Amino acid sequence: MLLFPNCKINLGLNIVKKLSNGYHLIETVFYPINWCDILEVNETTNQNKPFNLKQTGLNINGKLEDNILYKSFKLINEIKKLPNLNIHLHKQIPMGAGLGGGSSNAAFFINHLNTTFQLNLTDIELNTIVSKLGADCAFFLNNKPAFAKGIGNEFEPIKLNLKHFYIVLIYPNIHSDTKLAYSKVIPSLPLNDLKNSIETLAINEWKNVISNSFEESIFDHYPKIKEVKDYLYQKNAIYASMSGSGSSVFGIFDYLPDLTFPTNYLTHIQLPNG
Repeated sequence: MLLFPNCKINLGLNIVKKLSNGYHLIETVFYPINWCDILEVNETTNQNKPFNLKQTGLNINGKLEDNILYKSFKLINEIKKLPNLNIHLHKQIPMGAGLGGGSSNAAFFINHLNTTFQLNLTDIELNTIVSKLGADCAFFLNNKPAFAKGIGNEFEPIKLNLKHFYIVLIYPNIHSDTKLAYSKVIPSLPLNDLKNSIETLAINEWKNVISNSFEESIFDHYPKIKEVKDYLYQKNAIYASMSGSGSSVFGIFDYLPDLTFPTNYLTHIQLPNG
């Protein structure tokens, strides 16, 4: 079975408060983007390897035990007996990019296991399981635009449709350090209601009221990321922003712009109605 886990962008991101346990309360809007990995899942009779993972595409460092797909398999297998599996992940969504690619892989994989092997896990159970893997994992279970709060794991529906626009997504080949990003941010209450702003304002007004709290510290540390955002506005983006804690930057356009980037940058364009 082939799955195509997609990524997301953040429309606005406010760091509201730091908790005593080290986590941060945030608010943001997640919007799905059709930049996808390719995940193949097949049952196998090989009893020597309950979970066999092959990875191609973009390089993923680390041990198998640290891989989010392996962690997903272990979590499910502890409560519902799974068959032995052969997994092939072809990685196309860059890591350290603020796009949630790993979380998407986990959510799509767990959804597939639940459906294919008739595990009968409820939505609440699925949300509980995937939340152990990452705060934004649960978003990809439904994969629809959502307002997120808490530590990024509490979701509300939002009225948002960008299907009439071109969305240009740029990864400037920089792996952003999320811990560094959080360490440089001073939490504060936002001046504007993010959900209301997204739902009621015209997109060309967003740049005046919607921002990403990570940008200032990340741009200081990685000025090339700021250069990408500035370039998108020079090309007449209606709205441009860094996604998550970076390093990817997106621009929303009402036409397909003529853009030029270094060859080591990764780019994706989501077409209208895409």
